[in-house]
Amino acid sequence: MMNSPTVLVTGATGTVGSDLISALQARGATVRAMIRNPDRPVPGVQNVVADLRDRASVTAALKDVDAAFLNSPSAPDAAALQIQFADAARDAGLNRLVLLSQYAARADSPVRFLRWHAEVEAHLQRIGLDHTVLRPNLYLQALLGFAGTIAQGWFGAPIGDAAVSAIDTRDIAETAAVVLTGTGHTGQIYTLTGPRAVTHGQIAEALSAATGRDIAFRDVPADQFTAALTGVLPPWQIDGLVEDYAHYAGGEAAEVHTSVPDLTGRPARDITDFARDFAPAFGPA
Repeated sequence: MMNSPTVLVTGATGTVGSDLISALQARGATVRAMIRNPDRPVPGVQNVVADLRDRASVTAALKDVDAAFLNSPSAPDAAALQIQFADAARDAGLNRLVLLSQYAARADSPVRFLRWHAEVEAHLQRIGLDHTVLRPNLYLQALLGFAGTIAQGWFGAPIGDAAVSAIDTRDIAETAAVVLTGTGHTGQIYTLTGPRAVTHGQIAEALSAATGRDIAFRDVPADQFTAALTGVLPPWQIDGLVEDYAHYAGGEAAEVHTSVPDLTGRPARDITDFARDFAPAFGPA
């Protein structure tokens, strides 16, 4: 383990980023949170105001850090923004970059998000920056986005009865903290999953047990899913999500990997753990 490294966290106010900050502090790291809004600093850490779209601000944010965690907000040019960050990190002489990618990222994927992640991974290989890639599967925390209908007793997605080895984002954060502060991870690609593959029907059962209410899963066609999200998300993001779900529905995201227990020394959280911890979020409206 590095002696109290300074770690720059991008996406610091996001789901993974906020948990990562706590996990890094627990491991004795000095955390520098990269934020866009100076009026919303992250408490208890160094804050640096920078934007991935502004290379000069990124260069300033990278000054005197030992490692950086790269996770960009969802945007149609996310790959280009991450590549620009990687170049700035290389030019700043950064010792280690940990990239948040996605399960099954590959250049020829029919899923745009997986192609984008693969593009960034390939760029990191090319520029020779000391880096580690984390490829998490579907986030269990994505279920929080369905909280409105779950409060009414159901949720729907175009996935059928396909099983997915979905992961709790707290496990992503804890794994990232280990990699950012430890040694021996250069050039590694870690696929991060939960302890088992679960169907959305099984997810509904776990939520029902944790909340004490009947919550049903409905398989909805892609066009209905798209209609429900229209006006909520931009079209490119909806199209990408539909591609993601087609990938899940095809049974292509069911493999279980042991990276979380191997790296953190404890089992990955199960859907039952997530459901218990987040039950209040799924209560009646």
